[in-house]
Amino acid sequence: MDLTYSAEDEAFRAEIRGWLEEHLSGEFGALRGLGGPGKDHEAVEERLAWNRHLASHGWTGVGWPVEHGGRGLSLWQQVIFHEEYARSNAPARVNHLGEELLGPTLMAFGTPEQQARFLPKILAVEELWAQGYSEPNAGSDLANVQTRARLDGGEWVLDGQKVWTSNAHFSQWLFVIARSEPGSQRHHGLSFLLVPIEQDGVEVRPIEQLTGGSEFNEVFLTGARTAADLVVGEPGGGWAVAMGLLGFERGVSILAQLVDFSRELDGLVTLAKANGTIEDAILRDRLANLKAELEVLRFTALRSLSNVTGGDDSAAGGGAASIFKLAWANWHKRLGEVAMDVLGPGGLIAEAAPYDLNEWQRLFLFSRSDTIYGGSDEVQRNILAERVLGLPREPKGAPR
Repeated sequence: MDLTYSAEDEAFRAEIRGWLEEHLSGEFGALRGLGGPGKDHEAVEERLAWNRHLASHGWTGVGWPVEHGGRGLSLWQQVIFHEEYARSNAPARVNHLGEELLGPTLMAFGTPEQQARFLPKILAVEELWAQGYSEPNAGSDLANVQTRARLDGGEWVLDGQKVWTSNAHFSQWLFVIARSEPGSQRHHGLSFLLVPIEQDGVEVRPIEQLTGGSEFNEVFLTGARTAADLVVGEPGGGWAVAMGLLGFERGVSILAQLVDFSRELDGLVTLAKANGTIEDAILRDRLANLKAELEVLRFTALRSLSNVTGGDDSAAGGGAASIFKLAWANWHKRLGEVAMDVLGPGGLIAEAAPYDLNEWQRLFLFSRSDTIYGGSDEVQRNILAERVLGLPREPKGAPR
């Protein structure tokens, strides 16, 4: 594993760092640190303006091929971009699902017409996307999807319910997994459809979270319609497209997430020093362990990316994606628990009425979900047990 950067890479690091220092000023400078998990309700319109400012200067789709309007950066330069973006404490982008997930999926599975229709507007941040995967009875078990889709002349008609749909309340489009073949089961007979949200057949209901925001939503599809040619891949072959998209979900941007984790840990250590809890030997040891584990997480992520540059598929390489999801989610959950112990009894009291939370309370509450969304711990362990270690499959209906 070669973790050294070339002179060209370091020059690129200086370029993006300098650009961020120059442009994260004035009204944009006030957005530093806003948005992100548990905080996506913050300054949405202002962050959207910042995201479009990035686009106008060519800083969206940095890893996209040039022929699709991107910068075509190398894998390591993409890592540098995401790390420097996080280190600058720039606001969370509102276009993640379109830019990082749907865009690459359309490049891999979409038709030229679909690419021409949607990719330029994703890059320009003119259309925002939400992900219509999870349902009330099909969360991590995505193959249990029950939302139905049928062809009616030149349109697909959809009926069903999606849940935990991030940012659907301000997005224009939804990419949906729906069961399009009557009588099909599990991963067979599913289609991957692109559905406009702003129509009578789509109702979006925000879900109020423990953190006080409502970035997740329920989405009800009641006779919702979309054009017949807005199916990605073959009708009935949506499982492969859906899994391809999830492979993009755990790409280079995870390095930026680790930078954010490091900032949170550093802030917690500063708080522990300020309020004296750092003198507690057990608490100090827990903080030290978190620091060491975070370094291991970073090198694990870099090793997986290094394997990609060597021609290996990191998604398949020994279950690397599932191992890493288990590792970072549980690390972040432990960080939230330590934060509450650093706060002490005062951490049980809101900052102000009726329910104003400080950053550590919000971290603790939101990090409880880290081991659930994006594939729960139980599902990741089943993947590793059955597909990597070759253990017997879990019996149907077995108690958990």
